[in-house]
Amino acid sequence: MSQEIRAFVVRKQDGEVSHQVELVSEQDLGQGDVLIRVHWSSLNYKDALAAKGHPGIVRRFPHVPGIDAAGTVVESQYERLRPGQQVLITGYELGGGHWGGWAQRVRVPHQWVVPLPQGLSLRESMILGTAGFTAALALQKLLDWGVQPEQGPVLVTGASGGVGSLAVALLAQQGFAVSAVTGKPQAQEFLHQLGAQEVLPRQVLQAPGDKPLLSGRWAAAVDTLGGEPLGVIVRSLKPQGAVAACGLVAGVEVPLGVYPFILRGVGLLGVDSAGCPYTVRLQLWSRLAGSWKPRGLEQIAQRELTLDQLSQAVEEILSGGVQGRVLVRLQDESGPEADK
Repeated sequence: MSQEIRAFVVRKQDGEVSHQVELVSEQDLGQGDVLIRVHWSSLNYKDALAAKGHPGIVRRFPHVPGIDAAGTVVESQYERLRPGQQVLITGYELGGGHWGGWAQRVRVPHQWVVPLPQGLSLRESMILGTAGFTAALALQKLLDWGVQPEQGPVLVTGASGGVGSLAVALLAQQGFAVSAVTGKPQAQEFLHQLGAQEVLPRQVLQAPGDKPLLSGRWAAAVDTLGGEPLGVIVRSLKPQGAVAACGLVAGVEVPLGVYPFILRGVGLLGVDSAGCPYTVRLQLWSRLAGSWKPRGLEQIAQRELTLDQLSQAVEEILSGGVQGRVLVRLQDESGPEADK
């Protein structure tokens, strides 16, 4: 028998978008062969855009945001996933074309579901979430390119955000000298605690004129900005360097010629965490639960919210007021207590 659950629902009526916490039926959760009781989710920039009804993310209304979810299997038509098993979901269509993790339950295809690897709790998996998985995928891309710590510093842009802060922690833990770029002077201590050797202002990514090449400064980079900053980074890479690009906050057009590629042999590596192959996804989550698990996870988890507290946090992240990661607790005083 279908039951009602609490969810953060985005609606559109007469051209006006609104959102509120509502009771919805399990029958509304969408297609899938696995039903999961969600214990934890997280707040991401994409989720905030979905809460505002952004047409590039929300395809139909009503909608439930939440590109991350971790919890326990309730029902499964797939023998690999058993009732009671702890699992996580990041990427694919969750929180975009499919109702997401800002609900006490989700129903998804079994191909999206990752068994929780030993070494991570459900809560820790959501401190990481899509942000941590994206940072890990960027790190793997750079390692596959051949970047080594002895080649020089690695730049991380948007370093105080979710992907950026986790990229700083992962790179530092692997022995890289990290140069963290942020527009928040108050984040310096936070970033140094995560392992950044230097914290730089955004102005470092402003290049005078349109020189096709700039002084080679960084061996590699993880860029969350895109746009003009990405063009500056590529032109500032050392020979054989590479940048893993995973964001577009600064724009989608990159002012860039071919000189860095044909004169320095640098690489521009795309990071697609949503559509990452399942086998790679399993490998990276296993590493994040093992040797790649950041030692400062709790430092990165800056806040913990309930569904009822999300509206204000949505405004904060859209205005750049969020540092690190924000967790969403789905099983609170109104339901069974979440797994720690």
